[in-house]
Amino acid sequence: MNNDKFALPIHWKDYEDIALELYEKFGDEFDEAKIYRIRFTELVEWVLELPNFKGTREECNEGHLEQIQSAWVYEWRDNQ
Repeated sequence: MNNDKFALPIHWKDYEDIALELYEKFGDEFDEAKIYRIRFTELVEWVLELPNFKGTREECNEGHLEQIQSAWVYEWRDNQ
């Protein structure tokens, strides 16, 4: 996990960074189908728990979550 204190803060629009962190955290536990079935309420919690994430729950919206899911799927595919 990237616990580098010099790492740049991640915000809701940093979809690729969030996806990479989620992939590193969960690995192949989630495949494409499972990623798209994740409840948004769960996804929000996971993103808020990421080490360098600086966004707030209030800034989150469905569009961000859909983009994060898509980026996560691409990240998963790239690693297969």
